[in-house]
Amino acid sequence: MAAIDHGADAVYIGARRFGARAAAGNTTDDIAALCRYAHRYGAGVYVTLNTIVYDSELDEVRRLIGELAAARVDALLVQDMAVALMAQEAGLPVHASTQTDNRTADKVRWLRNMGFSRVVLARELCTDEIRAIHDSVPDIELEAFVHGALCVSYSGQCYASQHCFGRSANRGECAQLCRMAFDLVDGDGRRLCSDRHLLSLKDMCRIDHLEPLLDAGVTSLKIEGRLKDVAYVKNITAAYSERLNDIIKRRATDYRRASLGHCTYTFTPDVHRTFNRGYTPYFTGTDGRRLSSDIASPDTPKAVGQRIGRVRAIGDRFIAVDTTATLTGGDGLCFFDDSRQLQGLRVNRAEGDKLWPYVMPRGLRRGMTVYRNLDHAFTTTLSHKSAERRIDVTMTLTETGDGYALTMTAAGSTPPLGATVSLTTERQDALKPQNDNIRRQLTRLGYTVYRCTDVSLPDDFRRFIPASVLTDLRQRVTEAMDDVMETDSRRIPASNGQATVGADSNRAPMPPPTERYATAYPYLLNIANDQARQLYRRDNILPTGDAFEMRDDTRGALLMQCRHCLRREMGHCTKDNDDNPSWREPLYLVLRNGRRLRLAFDCRACQMNVYAL
Repeated sequence: MAAIDHGADAVYIGARRFGARAAAGNTTDDIAALCRYAHRYGAGVYVTLNTIVYDSELDEVRRLIGELAAARVDALLVQDMAVALMAQEAGLPVHASTQTDNRTADKVRWLRNMGFSRVVLARELCTDEIRAIHDSVPDIELEAFVHGALCVSYSGQCYASQHCFGRSANRGECAQLCRMAFDLVDGDGRRLCSDRHLLSLKDMCRIDHLEPLLDAGVTSLKIEGRLKDVAYVKNITAAYSERLNDIIKRRATDYRRASLGHCTYTFTPDVHRTFNRGYTPYFTGTDGRRLSSDIASPDTPKAVGQRIGRVRAIGDRFIAVDTTATLTGGDGLCFFDDSRQLQGLRVNRAEGDKLWPYVMPRGLRRGMTVYRNLDHAFTTTLSHKSAERRIDVTMTLTETGDGYALTMTAAGSTPPLGATVSLTTERQDALKPQNDNIRRQLTRLGYTVYRCTDVSLPDDFRRFIPASVLTDLRQRVTEAMDDVMETDSRRIPASNGQATVGADSNRAPMPPPTERYATAYPYLLNIANDQARQLYRRDNILPTGDAFEMRDDTRGALLMQCRHCLRREMGHCTKDNDDNPSWREPLYLVLRNGRRLRLAFDCRACQMNVYAL
């Protein structure tokens, strides 16, 4: 609800089970309440049923989908093709989760032919790659991530957590192995680096790259918010909403918002002032490979926050920092010590650039960079009501044969959304002008979601209308308008005019993007039930082996496919230079418990693969 209040056109949310964030489930009753709240603004609610599902669970999934349809959700995000089929049978649109590994035009075309109305693209795609997909498959909506935590592997293609800890990412239980510390060892057993978070990435931030994404064909901008607090949701949503509004203001003939309502805030949104691990635009530009520099966070997987300056002086009980930031008591600060370990401190009192911590930190030196990872004043502001979202409407009052009619119309809605109510009452001539008073009475919309910008009256209108009648008209038209918004006819029809997953006539022998590896590793299709297996076989996509989670022997398995490349991070990308590295491949990642993972570099695909031993 905070996301809606702060400008979101839609939200995605996990149900009680079968979402890719098992720890972030919600009851159907809560989701129904969210739908009622969001639909008042014409905003959508998309529920994530994006795990793979076993045969024994299909009946439960079907029941849950029925509950969600009754709750009036707008779409389901799906990975498992059996779930997609059940959703369409229940009359719900389906979006292809990024877990379905959507990185080629062939895959997106196949999903369109399977009846999906929207595809959430792989995070790794650059602008040119997105444009090529849109040009090739223009009749499906494309959604792209623009902000939040990054998985190092292509989504849906990561089995490292299952292999190492028995916790499946494709079942919503990822143990976040990519945030752990590793040693890097070469083929001769030489340790190239120790205790580094070599697979941990910074957070994505594309707030300065939205317009190229829109021009490439993206119709939905997605903010990742797994297990984030309400302050994060408010701030990040508001920041991106304002930036999108700026673009639309300049290019109103090209773009418009997908929901209604204008937001006002009690704060100035700033993406740097809430949780982040440092930011990267990731592979946003036209040459994704070359924009991959500075995407990793090898020193720590934790939130670093906003850089505020360097330490100028250290006293017995105080620290002086060269900074332009306004610091306050309660702020949380951090820094990297001489061993590149992240250390923290809490500010007890602040006077200008002089800080008195609760406890003086060890390892802090003059000249070190200090970051703020908890902005106490900003967080306090966001803990209160911090936004108001109102839909601008106009009203038209007319006379009927036995009273009056009042029409309310939402400004800027396409197609126009409005409601009309009539009231039978005696009409009285006014002894003196009443039109200004009538307008004042009708625009008193109080705590509703509407804000009236204009009231039209008939020419030469000279009637006296009692305040009680005007109040009755205003309340009735507001309630009628609420009903119109709740049943907004602009919503996507269930089939979206496309095929359904189970249609026999829907032959779509398009290979998935894992084709190069699928023969050796058939589990990459993530097939966990017989219904999904039959659908893939019908479309001649072979082989259709069991999901990784159903295998007993995982030796030699391909665990991750990554666009992030350690070879390139160490300055030896084969596409950038011809010099030979000093190490001998293969390289190995070694966890603190001694478990080893082998690295291999598919330079033709600009991809680093991680294998089990």
